[in-house]
Amino acid sequence: MVALAVFSLAAMALVRLESATIRGASILDETLVAQMVARNVAISAVTDPQAPALGRTTGTEVNGGRSWKWTRIVSGTGDARVVRIDVAVANAGGSIVGRLTMVRPPMTAPAVGVAAS
Repeated sequence: MVALAVFSLAAMALVRLESATIRGASILDETLVAQMVARNVAISAVTDPQAPALGRTTGTEVNGGRSWKWTRIVSGTGDARVVRIDVAVANAGGSIVGRLTMVRPPMTAPAVGVAAS
């Protein structure tokens, strides 16, 4: 009888451990996909030839079979040669699960040609 009680306690502990592991994997998956969405939004703003306007922009993106809401805030940095781009990504419940910050020049300078005489 005692051996059965000890075995059942050990089995319950293993079940609880497995539940915690599965829950942790789910959170990790959500965070990973949210970071990918944040990276996509930020890189789009950084690589676009036309710099994004200062201020807040919001949008949605589907990735990993889920819909994500993102917010991009473009602000100055105190250096006129650089703007800061902050991206936050929220899950369906509205919790921020991904963030990323990048910088870029405020505008791409046109190519300067040298005139030959």
